[in-house]
Amino acid sequence: MPLSSSTPVQPAPLLQITNATVVKGRGKRILDGLHIEIGEGEHTAIFGPNGSGKSSLIKLIACLHYPLAPRDGPPPVRVFGRDRWNVFELRQHLGIVSPELHSLFADHRHGRLKGVEAVVTGFFASYGLFQHQAVTPQMWDRAREELALLDATHLADKPVEEMSTGEARRILIARALVPNPRALLLDEPTTGLDLLAGYRFMETLRKIARQGRTVILVTHHVEEIIPEVERIILLQAGRVFRDGPKQAVLTTENLSALYDAPIPVAESAGGYYRADLGERSP
Repeated sequence: MPLSSSTPVQPAPLLQITNATVVKGRGKRILDGLHIEIGEGEHTAIFGPNGSGKSSLIKLIACLHYPLAPRDGPPPVRVFGRDRWNVFELRQHLGIVSPELHSLFADHRHGRLKGVEAVVTGFFASYGLFQHQAVTPQMWDRAREELALLDATHLADKPVEEMSTGEARRILIARALVPNPRALLLDEPTTGLDLLAGYRFMETLRKIARQGRTVILVTHHVEEIIPEVERIILLQAGRVFRDGPKQAVLTTENLSALYDAPIPVAESAGGYYRADLGERSP
């Protein structure tokens, strides 16, 4: 029976991973039958120890890893309802920030870019500006708007190679945001940042989350999970270990089981959490 014109059409989830398996090396399953679904507007943290599959999951979402083809059933990975993307087109919808990306821009070949120029490369998903790329006045304006949003206007004319890690990370966020993506995927976002720079970065991320873009945060630091994140997915050995609301998942019992070690977890002031590794139950 056809749907009536008044029947609301449900939007496709931001991310649908269905029984996805990724094999590398000598047949090792780095992701093993993974099932995850995240809706738009559902700020989520994907948390786990080193080797749990977090980086592989990011590459799977970004179309840099390819899952085993299913014998039947739905495609293993769908982003915004689609299982096939041109990588450059996907970057217009899903902004990605990672330490690896920072390393690329810190490279001497790209480090000569000024801050605003690095931001503009986000329109082209490139690591430099080239003659064949038609940069419009509107693009320059958008780049400066995003720098202003991140309180980074003063970095517009500063060469990337002269920036601190915290400054460069702001540039990369502006670069990810400049095409106006629907979601932002961040991999270990405070890596290399000192205490103050890390705090400023997380406050910037909170501002972005409150403005409506979906934030997916991948980390192994409890302290990086911003209060706006309401869902936690714990990974272990390429599988989902726990998945649910933050208060139910981010507990001493769950993290102790995840790491096979006593890890007391407590909520801090302001909605953040902390893992007090120095504390032990009597």
